Amino acid sequence: MRAWLLLGLALAVAIVVGACAGHDWATPADLWRAIEGDRDLRSRLLFDWRLPRVLAAALVGALLGLGGAIYQGVFRNPLAEPYLLGSAGGAALGATVALLVPLALPQSVLLPVLAFAGAWGATVLVLGIARIAGAVDAAGLLLAGVAVAAILGALRSFTMLALSDETVSLQVVLSWVLGGVQTPTWGVLGWLALMSLGCLGLASLLARRLDILGLGETMAASFGLDVRRFVALAVLAGSVVVAAAVAFGGLVAFVGLAAPHIARWLVGPLHRPLLPASALVGAIVVTLADAIARALLPPAEIPLGLVTAVAGGPFFILLLARRLRA
Repeated sequence: MRAWLLLGLALAVAIVVGACAGHDWATPADLWRAIEGDRDLRSRLLFDWRLPRVLAAALVGALLGLGGAIYQGVFRNPLAEPYLLGSAGGAALGATVALLVPLALPQSVLLPVLAFAGAWGATVLVLGIARIAGAVDAAGLLLAGVAVAAILGALRSFTMLALSDETVSLQVVLSWVLGGVQTPTWGVLGWLALMSLGCLGLASLLARRLDILGLGETMAASFGLDVRRFVALAVLAGSVVVAAAVAFGGLVAFVGLAAPHIARWLVGPLHRPLLPASALVGAIVVTLADAIARALLPPAEIPLGLVTAVAGGPFFILLLARRLRA
């Protein structure tokens, strides 16, 4: 219970800090007046722009933490992360098409839709390749994921080179690839919240079988678990979670790797508490990182993925060193 209270309090503090941070810092009193319905310009900016962005950052972080916990459970590898199976390359290719190819729909709609489709489609492609090769296991999926990621990365680079000219700025594409939460309307934020709750419910259905899989494939099979089928289903479920995150937040590095580890220190290794705890930790991390990205070099904004990479890189090195020693 203490761990859940700590996580809840930390998330509340992170949201308040994130809502106050920016080029012009606000106070908690300013934030409270905006929530109460004060209609002066400062309150309207806080309520219509900054608060939706902070909540969107929290939801994106929750999805990344959740996806990381699923992937680490499926592959039984503490160094697994959400972009393992080419979803990052697929999302980046979809976003590049949305940003550079003139299509009928507005870019605000195309960007999340094509990024989601690219991330989820890449994982489906990896599963299809592994199934055709007869290697629907952790090692086969990882090898197929490396190949698909390389192909998608090359296609994205070719698309950027082919479509770039003096009228098209590639800085927009690079900014998205480096990660960054866009400010949604309250209606879009509501859809993102519903998607996040649905992803959490989907992940909770996998919790018990992830625990069984953690005993090893032979032991899991003796418990009646169809390992190959479950791995494929769990990877698809995880890809939906990750696709939702990248559709609204771009490619944010290291959060999906670090959040499940921090959650394990707090609630233990069983997946039923671990999955929501990983989501809470991810929400806290991304909310604070987004606040730093907006407030560190005003009026410019640092890409969110750079902030999380600078903080997450040393964490990953410590994890790797600890694993090698073990």
